[in-house]
Amino acid sequence: MTIFQSILLGIVQGMTEFIPISSSGHLVIVPYLLGWDFPPAQAFAFDVLVQVATLVGVIAFFWRDIFTITRATLLGLIHRQPFADEKARLGWYLLLATIPAVVAGILLKQPVEKAFDNPQGTAIFLLVTAGLLIAAERIGKRDRNLESLTWKDAVWIGIFQAIALLPGVSRSGATISGAMARDLERPTAARFSFLMSIPVMLGAGLVATLDLSRIPNLGALLPVFIPGFIMAAVVGYLVIKWLLTFLSRYPLYIFAIYCVALSVITLAVGSL
Repeated sequence: MTIFQSILLGIVQGMTEFIPISSSGHLVIVPYLLGWDFPPAQAFAFDVLVQVATLVGVIAFFWRDIFTITRATLLGLIHRQPFADEKARLGWYLLLATIPAVVAGILLKQPVEKAFDNPQGTAIFLLVTAGLLIAAERIGKRDRNLESLTWKDAVWIGIFQAIALLPGVSRSGATISGAMARDLERPTAARFSFLMSIPVMLGAGLVATLDLSRIPNLGALLPVFIPGFIMAAVVGYLVIKWLLTFLSRYPLYIFAIYCVALSVITLAVGSL
């Protein structure tokens, strides 16, 4: 991998982690379409680092919310009233929404990892993302805010996050769609989606970091990877700000169209 490739893929990760078009799918498809063939260990190490970078971006954007929610949750435990405060309840709902993805990640670790070696399968899963986005717009009433969230909503959205373990199924797209199917407003659905990404990305990052320690010559790769890391964090931060504004005005159809187009292009290239 060159520094140029690192920067470009870092930008791709930063843009697609939060825009509902599948970051994992793009990290499989973009090198495939450009004819870039990286050693598996090197590709794995880079993917882990740029995903951690987007975690840095989302934490930087929502740090006030994270502080408020964490503080309220801890105070609720100390005072033995864990659900009395609205922010404390939100903290527990975020944890509850994380459970399905954790369980699915443990049970389906090997099949999911194999799926990342299949660009054609990833292209097909992009069509799943498109279908979820269209269904969310057609089904959801979009008349509920974050204060109306219940534990049933959290479990439902968490199941959608578990589905997004597959490359090509956008995590943000699936969770936003799941939230909108429960009638949450688009910006509210996106906000909860971004917040609930933090524990999953943090846990996945910690596990993957342990795997990184076993990769030979990782130190020699870091000078190439660091520019991609920085770009993923900066672009991810900016994309969150843009997307929250965008979703307050426009529907998800444009992202569904993009997913279909990318899927068709990838399948066509594969057939040739």
